[in-house]
Amino acid sequence: MSLAVPLSVLDLAPITEGGSAAESFAHTVDLAQHAETWGYHRYWMAEHHGMAGIASAATSVLIGHVAGATSRIRVGAGGIMLPNHSPLVIAEQFGTLATLYPGRIDLGLGRAPGSDQTTARALRRTLNTSSDAFPQDVVELMGYFQGANPVRATPGEGCEIPVWILGSSLFGAQLAAALGLPYAFASHFAPAQMMDAIRVYRQHFQPSEHLDKPYVMLGFNIFAADTDEDAHYLASSWQQSFVNLRTGRPGRLPPPVEGYFDHLPFAARELLQQVLSCAALGGPDTVAAQTAAFIARTGADELMITCNMHDHAARLRAYEIVAELMA
Repeated sequence: MSLAVPLSVLDLAPITEGGSAAESFAHTVDLAQHAETWGYHRYWMAEHHGMAGIASAATSVLIGHVAGATSRIRVGAGGIMLPNHSPLVIAEQFGTLATLYPGRIDLGLGRAPGSDQTTARALRRTLNTSSDAFPQDVVELMGYFQGANPVRATPGEGCEIPVWILGSSLFGAQLAAALGLPYAFASHFAPAQMMDAIRVYRQHFQPSEHLDKPYVMLGFNIFAADTDEDAHYLASSWQQSFVNLRTGRPGRLPPPVEGYFDHLPFAARELLQQVLSCAALGGPDTVAAQTAAFIARTGADELMITCNMHDHAARLRAYEIVAELMA
């Protein structure tokens, strides 16, 4: 079975129990180089702060590191949490990246803090900046690339940088539709409003100079291995991490545990079942069937694949198996 849409990589730069940020960065570069060889379309990283298990806080810096270690694959942010930043600063950062690596940089923008309120206050120094200002900030940021603002972004002005709107609710869908921008939904961790958001985006999309028709990219968890049994075992690292995060105990990515899901209390199993509705887990045939069914159900134009496994070699193998489905 061959999957009919482009596949891309979302790397959360996980820091494993017993590992370090330096090791995480080395694994990120290795995965990006393999992803380029295997034919993945994009390689994105996300902005998170104050989290012991995620090393991509300085997202723009890490994007430059990955772009410098690859030669063809698009590299970008999925995403930059714009309420944390001045639009001008992001325009300059991504203008610099696009100047260094022309034609390869993507900029996905989100309105969530990517952290808790205490961390957000430490990051911004004030919480007076509201996520309600997100639409105006997006327009201001795009204005720097277009040279439409009184202040000029150097580098940045004149750079051709695709801007994406990220979301996990109807707000981002409505904004992306109104601005005529591509839309990425975070279904890999918050799938509840996915189908409604896709419908709203497609129904209300306004063609623009950036995009003539709707384009939807969906986050999708894939835990692939050579057998179903191995995949379920390896996926337990992510399952532990997800449950720990949602129950207020975030930490580094733990090693896998045999039979983890089966021994969870009902509430934790329900929590995982929701996000597993946007996941494929198993050997190659199982993953192919589950991924194809998800594409058919959603009509996704592209999938952004994420796979958090404790063992780097196992994670590489998972992405390799998925790449073989693109052939």
